[in-house]
Amino acid sequence: MTTSYWLCMIIAIVTVTVTITVAIDDHPQLSSTRVVFQTNYGDIEFGFYPTVAPKTVDHIFKLVRLGGYNTNHFFRVDKGFVAQVADVVGGRSAPMNDEQRQEGEKTVVAEFSHVKHVKGILSMGRFEDPNSAQSSFSILLGDAPHLDQQYTIFGKVTKGDDTLKKLEELPTRREGIFVMPTERITILSSYYYDAEMDSCEKERSILRRRLAASFVEIEKQDKPIRFRSPGEVSGSRVASRNRLV
Repeated sequence: MTTSYWLCMIIAIVTVTVTITVAIDDHPQLSSTRVVFQTNYGDIEFGFYPTVAPKTVDHIFKLVRLGGYNTNHFFRVDKGFVAQVADVVGGRSAPMNDEQRQEGEKTVVAEFSHVKHVKGILSMGRFEDPNSAQSSFSILLGDAPHLDQQYTIFGKVTKGDDTLKKLEELPTRREGIFVMPTERITILSSYYYDAEMDSCEKERSILRRRLAASFVEIEKQDKPIRFRSPGEVSGSRVASRNRLV
């Protein structure tokens, strides 16, 4: 076989490999961790993309575990575009402890990817420097392809579309490039859980109920038959009819 044949084969293999890699990167797998923000307008739940932005995920999840987002707020709601969470340093109504402040003031290096900025995606806020992201992030309320590979995507909303719709209907005002709600949208509290463990626990609970029901049925079937003596048979038929066996 000629050299040109093998060269074409190598190019074809490389092209297929790149295509598969990009396709996987476009649709990454969410981890089983779920975070819930409880706002004064309802709950918003989201998951993480640790294979896409591992450093960002570690940072945001640590802030959640520390309670850093509690009493923080959404300072920006631009209908059809983004709902943006403020930086925890300066955005909270409650004072921060030293550990929260130390983590909140950290910056995270850019982790740009091929994942698209579509509705539901979580994308880090930053200044002009690509490596200036701290704790502010946006929830995409619509597709924004002009943001692709310019901002770090680290997760996706898994529940809470109704809450986001409520936020989009709130009155707003414009300040420069920002469209901001006229009233405070507070993250009252936050918590996290493992979706796989939660699912397993539900399945175990269902299995336990089924097993319990099966045991009851077996006991009914295995209950020994009680034979009455002739004296009992000749007794009061009314009492016999009312007796529970």
